[in-house]
Amino acid sequence: MNDQQAFTKLVEALSPWRPQLVFVGGWAYRLYRLHPNAQALPYQPVATLDADVAFSERERLDGSIKARLIEAGFEQQLTGNHQPPVSKYSLSEDGPAGFYAEFLTPLTGSGLTRDGVPIATLRMAGITAQRLRYLELLLRLPWRVTLGVSWGAGSPQELRIPNPVSFIVQKLLIHDGRPRAKQAHDLLYIHDTLELFAEKLDDLAVLWRNDLRETLHAKWLDDLPRTRERVFGNLTDALRDAAQIPQDRELDPERMRAMCFAALREMLA
Repeated sequence: MNDQQAFTKLVEALSPWRPQLVFVGGWAYRLYRLHPNAQALPYQPVATLDADVAFSERERLDGSIKARLIEAGFEQQLTGNHQPPVSKYSLSEDGPAGFYAEFLTPLTGSGLTRDGVPIATLRMAGITAQRLRYLELLLRLPWRVTLGVSWGAGSPQELRIPNPVSFIVQKLLIHDGRPRAKQAHDLLYIHDTLELFAEKLDDLAVLWRNDLRETLHAKWLDDLPRTRERVFGNLTDALRDAAQIPQDRELDPERMRAMCFAALREMLA
């Protein structure tokens, strides 16, 4: 079983809840290739093994996601010191090494109880989701893609992923709090996503201007131009690291920087 087939197995197991879930992170970056607005690119997306599945705390997730995953051949692992601990799910038998799924939900407000204890996780439908800041951006106006036979699906499987504007904006807003290695991957994701939808940049700008910008907190809107300038205004070590990640192409970090800076200035005007 390869990583695409393992991911499809996860998607099929989650079928009762898919209308309420959004598949985010590195798999969303890969799944953008399936969208009709994506243009063909002469390189492959960078692989990722961890599958991040997001949902809003306001969603009503009936039944047991945990039981469904275990029935499909996944094993639960509890990690972290939070109460309840974060749950991750990996395939128990023939799945690719390192593949696992975890669940995420937005962290809102102060993130603390009245006693100052972090509110780090949420238990729902038998699983525990990690709360993350800025995650609600990825749940707004999601796009839909369909997994087909080439992904190992027995029948077409429709799922939701973040729209590219929300995906990119969230990557910018979390940038400063990320470890350097993850910063580099995020910058590559931004670059490749902008290339993938370069022919639809005007449409993405309209999506930002008419539907998404007004939903951001005022502080996030204030931070966004400064973050864009800090991340792509000058060549940095994080950009150099990002250019070294792909194995099937040569990326010039300065050209990568300049393209992202110009495209983001147009898209987020």
